Amino acid sequence: MQTMKIDTHVGADGILTLALPLDMTDTDLEVLVVVQPKAKRSWPPGYFAQTAGSLADDPIARPSQGTYEERDALQ
Repeated sequence: MQTMKIDTHVGADGILTLALPLDMTDTDLEVLVVVQPKAKRSWPPGYFAQTAGSLADDPIARPSQGTYEERDALQ
């Protein structure tokens, strides 16, 4: 049994065509296809309008980092 994951696209005609490279010839196969839409990775609607300037009243400040210890030089 061989498992493959491919990313593909369905055209406007609604037909999905698969071309899979196999190391087998002249044999019968049982093929299982699981169709799952890819998750859209984008910002939610209105995200930037809701978060822009959200730290204006409480800005992030970087305090003094202090002094660093002196270490022996690498040779």
